[in-house]
Amino acid sequence: QVQLVESGGGLVQPGGSMRLSCAASGRIFSIMNWHRQAPGKHREYVAGISRDGTTNVADSVKGRFTISRDNAKNTMYLQMNSLKPEDTASYSCSTSVGGLLIWGQGTQVTVSS
Repeated sequence: QVQLVESGGGLVQPGGSMRLSCAASGRIFSIMNWHRQAPGKHREYVAGISRDGTTNVADSVKGRFTISRDNAKNTMYLQMNSLKPEDTASYSCSTSVGGLLIWGQGTQVTVSS
């Protein structure tokens, strides 16, 4: 079964940048997505990208976050710039494989001075 592993989270100051990675253990043909969930809040869609590179980005992060994908490496990225304290959350990636929705374990991003 394909597994997803996120990495790249940590602590960053407001206004800073960070790049998250989501590595799949096998080839992914479906759309790959990033979601985030802050403490006490519902999970929020962040961005998605198809295998051919078509992207969709939530209005809340548009202009600051960029999603990309390297199919040869089975990896998706989320470049986050101009980070704000309200971007603090656990970021998870997901995709569909064989009709099953698969999630990674998440990586914590904390934006604080």
